[in-house]
Amino acid sequence: MSGKKKKNSRIQSKLVTYIWVCVIPFIALIVFAAVQLLGYYQKYDLLVRNITSANEFNMDFKDDMDEMMYRIIIGSANWTDPEKKLEGEDPKGLISDARAHFTELREKTTEQNVQADLDALIKLLGILDERVDDILANVEEGGHYDENMEMLDMNIRTLTSLIQDDIQKYIYDEATNMEMLRRQVAASLVSSIRILVFLLIAMIIIIVIMSRRLSKRITQPITELCDMTEKFAGGDFTVSYHTDSNDEMATLAESFNSMVKEIETLIADIHREQENAKDAELRLLQEQINPHFLYNTLDAIIWMTESGENKKAIQIIQELSSFFRISLSKGQSEITISDEKEHVRSYLEIQHYRYQDILEYEIDFDESILDYHIQKLTLQPIVENALYHGIKNKRGLGKISVTGAMDGDDIVFTIEDNGIGMKPEELTELRDLIAGRVVKDDAKGFGMANVEKRLEMLYGTRYGMTVESEYTKGTKVTVRIPKV
Repeated sequence: MSGKKKKNSRIQSKLVTYIWVCVIPFIALIVFAAVQLLGYYQKYDLLVRNITSANEFNMDFKDDMDEMMYRIIIGSANWTDPEKKLEGEDPKGLISDARAHFTELREKTTEQNVQADLDALIKLLGILDERVDDILANVEEGGHYDENMEMLDMNIRTLTSLIQDDIQKYIYDEATNMEMLRRQVAASLVSSIRILVFLLIAMIIIIVIMSRRLSKRITQPITELCDMTEKFAGGDFTVSYHTDSNDEMATLAESFNSMVKEIETLIADIHREQENAKDAELRLLQEQINPHFLYNTLDAIIWMTESGENKKAIQIIQELSSFFRISLSKGQSEITISDEKEHVRSYLEIQHYRYQDILEYEIDFDESILDYHIQKLTLQPIVENALYHGIKNKRGLGKISVTGAMDGDDIVFTIEDNGIGMKPEELTELRDLIAGRVVKDDAKGFGMANVEKRLEMLYGTRYGMTVESEYTKGTKVTVRIPKV
């Protein structure tokens, strides 16, 4: 992996910013509502627990206290003998628990009416505690039964009734507070809903505005770039795109402008190469239809006619007609391999009439390749080179063999002669000329160099020709093209 840090996307940063701008108010509203609901819940829970605990005392305190004091007075609880006291027969403990409980409630409440209720209740519990002490003192002393019973009726039961009334009042006031809390929660809920609806409407408006702004900032440069691309695809190479943003679109615009310039340069190079190819093909065609070949052939026809060899003259005329018909090919650059074979055969047959003492030829093409296409004037310049620079420079009879066969996805042709061949320096010069390392318009093998250049431009560097030669032994040229 590269050690460079990945560049942050500016468009992505803008999107994230816009999303957070939209989301944060909702998060704040949810947090506010949650905190508010939590506060209401805590208040409501406290009220319920207070009412529940107070209700327990309201139900049991008076009966327990009255019953317990009565049993102590009549001796059933035997207050003076700890070993005979019944479990739970402790009025002082009951009063202490009640006082502690309601004191705790007093400390937690903030409502003034509830505080007043609890203050009166705690005060009554204090008085009850004193009256209980009076009765317990008489019980311990003994002999105060009638007095104790009167104190039970006049003091204890009266006080417990008052305490019960205060507990009920406390419960009523707390219930009233609960109702007020309920109304407050309802009002707050309605208010919260209104605020939420208002915020939702505001956020929707903000989101619409921001989304349109964001989409415009993102899509408008892309749309403009698409328009430029359409113009560019239509052939307008003068287009260029510029943007004021400093995000990825600026990089994209710069890349697009660079691409347009590069493609414009490439197309200009292609046009130039096409013109060069046309020029090369025209020169090659002009070289093929050179006056010397035509004049010599016509001279041979005249000579045969004057000699009475009219049949041979007619055959040469037919071959010459076939040669030029395929050379022109109605302006087409591609012909079938079958036509290329016929073109080579017509050329060699014409030359055979002229050089029958020194020239033999053989053409052998596989039937399977005849329907494939080839650039015209591919093989004939190589055959001509073999005749003029190979066979004619050799003493005695020479032979040119032209073959064609399938090789995988390629088609391979060989033009082989047993002429004079080439010396190493001549072979190197020809290879340099074919490879384009040297340029000599009047050099031997100029036609072959044109053929190689056309094959390379059409099919790529994988295809083309190779030349092998040995002095006094002959020359072999191999041409490889794809199946088309």
